[in-house]
Amino acid sequence: MQFPLSLWDVSLWLAVTSIILLATAELLSSHYGHTNLLVNKKRLEQTALALGTLFLITVAIRIYAIIASA
Repeated sequence: MQFPLSLWDVSLWLAVTSIILLATAELLSSHYGHTNLLVNKKRLEQTALALGTLFLITVAIRIYAIIASA
């Protein structure tokens, strides 16, 4: 049984998700406006950076695969 997502799909998903989370973390401000939304900004930033790091790892794997096949 083959995994339905390729490395390219996972890499794209990680990139988009990390960009969205980083943008949300930067735009989210507790100083401006009053909201009832309780979000831990530090945890959001850490999650975004972790997903960004995973994206870079998938890119490195793809580059290694290209170099190894040549």
